[in-house]
Amino acid sequence: MTYKPPRRPQFFYTTAPLPCPYVAGRTERKVVTEITGPDAEQLHDRLSRAGFRRSHNIAYAPVCPSCQSCVPIRIPVATFQPDRTLRRIAKANERVEAFEVPARATAEQFQLFQRYQRQRHSDGDMATMSFYDYRAMVEDTPIETLVVEFREPDDRLIGACLADRLGDGLSAVYSFFAPALHRRSLGTYTILWLIDRARAMGLPFVYLGYWVPESRKMAYKARFRPSEVLAGGTWRVLTEADMVPESQLVPETAG
Repeated sequence: MTYKPPRRPQFFYTTAPLPCPYVAGRTERKVVTEITGPDAEQLHDRLSRAGFRRSHNIAYAPVCPSCQSCVPIRIPVATFQPDRTLRRIAKANERVEAFEVPARATAEQFQLFQRYQRQRHSDGDMATMSFYDYRAMVEDTPIETLVVEFREPDDRLIGACLADRLGDGLSAVYSFFAPALHRRSLGTYTILWLIDRARAMGLPFVYLGYWVPESRKMAYKARFRPSEVLAGGTWRVLTEADMVPESQLVPETAG
């Protein structure tokens, strides 16, 4: 009989309240746990299906009192159908080339990351990140992680996406792009690329993190239809009844 050491217990902790980065005037709290050890990838898979997100070697999920605005969302790639707007965005970026590279930070990536933060989120915490902070964000990962670089035909870097490989899909951790090209909707194009890549890899889902219907910054994730949201511990199809009218969306906040 082969000896199997006992699995160490998984500890979860709750953070102190902090200002919410998505809805002005609210506070947020998170439950966090470490992703470490030989079973890190299996643990990350289970936590992702339960609505957690990864940052470095930490998995987290919102546990805000009296607020459930952050809704885990994912795209089932087999049934996804781009609408006219999404098809137009794909057409506008058809000459962009994508390269999957190891999760290693480069000076070229960091320069683009800085431009993006300073022009799009100048008063957010990430705008002051050093190269070493950026390198930690990219390289401190206990699981299979990659960077997708998006380049023009002349090899100019115009976007990048940090993504995790899960057992049942790809998870978009963080993406950024050349702010001068905002009319090309490169953030949306990145998600379209991930959907195509997951389909080619035979993976059923692309995880987008949290959909926040009340936030203009995060409401766009519901554009990818059909999509699924996690509610009451069960993934179900997002419906029109879940949507918040445009007039009720709160202004975008930095973060």
